[in-house]
Amino acid sequence: MKNKLYFSAAVALALTLSQSVPAQQADMSFFVTSAGPGKGGDLGGLEGADRHCQTLATAAGAGNKTWRAYLSTNQAAQGGAVNARDRIGNGPWKNAKGEVIATSVADLHSANNKIGRATALNEKGGPIKMRGDSPNMHDIMTGSDMEGRAFPGNMNLTCNNWTSSTFGSTMLGHVDREGNPPPTQYSVSWNAAHMSRSCSQPDLVATGGNGLFYCFAQ
Repeated sequence: MKNKLYFSAAVALALTLSQSVPAQQADMSFFVTSAGPGKGGDLGGLEGADRHCQTLATAAGAGNKTWRAYLSTNQAAQGGAVNARDRIGNGPWKNAKGEVIATSVADLHSANNKIGRATALNEKGGPIKMRGDSPNMHDIMTGSDMEGRAFPGNMNLTCNNWTSSTFGSTMLGHVDREGNPPPTQYSVSWNAAHMSRSCSQPDLVATGGNGLFYCFAQ
């Protein structure tokens, strides 16, 4: 009798846990990393960045998808340039609450996308600290232009293609679509607002970031 009670309790607990993160498990296909690896722009290349996305997604119950970091590399990378927009599948993409942030690659790179203060959630479904919060972490690493494409090889805006915390800088987006007034097309850009001071973790933090990046399920 006791064994049956223990079994019933275990089943009930499992069902409760499975129901506590339904959005993450079933629907989430976009998130902002809750934390970076901690080495600034050194993510271990695209492979390391993808692995970080996959690890965070798995911990949140969404590891049954193939996750990719929204990052570009330039012509100096082995194998040549890679565009962030070409790495993330075709969409649509939903955040951890099931809200659609873009229906396609074209929609994502248009003024119609829904990335912003209320929808740019981390893999746990929590908000990112943005302008007005302390500390501000609204700078998101992309290494990309507004169309999600790589910069020329002579422009090191990818922290040496995501392998260095000491060399180069990175292009950053404003996840809250906010910047210093008056607003410009750059200050409200989610993926190409301005360059970082450098690729070190302290410099990324000092200018309003935390070494975070976007992850999309293919």
